[in-house]
Amino acid sequence: MQNRVKELRARFNYSQSDLAGLAGVTRQTIAALEKGDYVPSLLLGLAICKAVNLPMEEVFWLDDDKEETK
Repeated sequence: MQNRVKELRARFNYSQSDLAGLAGVTRQTIAALEKGDYVPSLLLGLAICKAVNLPMEEVFWLDDDKEETK
């Protein structure tokens, strides 16, 4: 799964801590998500989308190349 969280966080001038507070998670969770080390739950994904006022498909998407190898 890929995401634009880091890009969108910068656009809205949110720190990792700011976005974490809005989403109800820790700063470390946001950092791991941005690095691609963490796949968010649906609830977390929706909370992040709400914070940046964008639909899910504009923030998160499946990496088709990786999905085909499974």
